[in-house]
Amino acid sequence: MSSVAITGNAAGAGVFTIASPNSASSFTATLPAATTTLVGTDATQTLTNKTIQGGAITAGTAVASTSGTSIDFTGLPSWVKRVTVMFNSVSSSGTSLHQIQLGTGSTTFATSGYAGGSMNTSGSAVATNNYTSGLVNMAANAAAAVIVGNAVFTNVSGNIWIGSLNCARTDTTFTAIGSTVITLGAVLTGVRITTVNGTDTFDAGSINILYEG
Repeated sequence: MSSVAITGNAAGAGVFTIASPNSASSFTATLPAATTTLVGTDATQTLTNKTIQGGAITAGTAVASTSGTSIDFTGLPSWVKRVTVMFNSVSSSGTSLHQIQLGTGSTTFATSGYAGGSMNTSGSAVATNNYTSGLVNMAANAAAAVIVGNAVFTNVSGNIWIGSLNCARTDTTFTAIGSTVITLGAVLTGVRITTVNGTDTFDAGSINILYEG
């Protein structure tokens, strides 16, 4: 059986007291199996080998949007409260608009139930529409469209998420904004970037996400 030794400092004159709280319950303080210095809560400390839940902004791994009909980011932690999707010169093969959908599993994404709308502008021309299939980018309205910008989804409470989008085309003067709200059936775990028709393929650029608690 291991023993516990408390050794005083021969050069010290002070008395250190270990006092128990006034409690009817029993508590156990387990010492680490390592040579280290224990510090109090009022000491300056350096965090090492610790995981901080929330607070910090975490970047995903950028994905080249040069093929496929969808780009998925999955495995989001359950504590996530905000997700930012970033578009870097993204293009697709057809005229179907780009859209973002939220997921509750590695392959399960909500394809309906969104309530909101989008708008694009070019000079004095304005076009608007409502969409239930996702947060839609109306600037991506041509095969030649090259999209930059971002979209942000923020958790209101429970599984309710608000999305907003602000994007533009670098090849012309089109800009787009949009907003949506959706109540997911479970905790958010991922986002999908695809097209409204689901068949046009991505052919240029890259996409990445940031998430935070």
